[in-house]
Amino acid sequence: MTYLILFLIGILAYVVSTLSGGGGALIMVPVVGFYLSPSVVAPVVNLGNMIGRPARLILFWKDIDWKIVAYYVPSAIVGALVGGYIFVQLKADWLQVILGLFLISTVFQYRFGKKKRSFPMKLAYFIPLGFLVTLVSTLFGATGPILNPFYLNYGLMKEKMIATKTANSFIAGIAQLSSYTFLGALHGDLWWYGLIIGLGATVGNIFGKRILSRLSDASFRKIVIALMVISGVLMVWKGV
Repeated sequence: MTYLILFLIGILAYVVSTLSGGGGALIMVPVVGFYLSPSVVAPVVNLGNMIGRPARLILFWKDIDWKIVAYYVPSAIVGALVGGYIFVQLKADWLQVILGLFLISTVFQYRFGKKKRSFPMKLAYFIPLGFLVTLVSTLFGATGPILNPFYLNYGLMKEKMIATKTANSFIAGIAQLSSYTFLGALHGDLWWYGLIIGLGATVGNIFGKRILSRLSDASFRKIVIALMVISGVLMVWKGV
């Protein structure tokens, strides 16, 4: 029963993630925490995400913005290694509160989806973002669609946003899993649980892409903003 539930939640999470530019992992977090243990949420969810990403990479390969990947990935790898070390040493729930408040504010920054951009975004900004976002993701297993405002303000929409985020996350995810494994946070049955989630995520990618192609840019932006606000509220609640 646990395997079936994890498989189904993987499908649901990645359909949502594809339609909203991210945030599907936030659906996985409470389920994994309930059926397994809160202490294994981050490594299991990140493993499931990692297994589900190759299918998404194949589906969206032609839309990847490789310039962003080149700026984002090196610092993201460092963030994954630092985050893995912190994960086994301490908890930093206050980070979730800060990130949650930032996500909630996006509904006002974008004037409820009517505004296309809320602040100027430059390519070089993806360097510090890679480090910070990957560090937080390594600690909690999900950061919500934290990067979405930055991608939107850089001008990426729909398939281009999904594709570029996936490429960045896939490479950073290798460093995350290596960090968890080396430090002993990912072991034994946890690999099987992550595999089941990943298989569900693969199926969810296929369904999500079919639905995404029917959305307009304006509808996509509104869905992204809505999920950012919901994710922000959940992160603040959990952090507090």
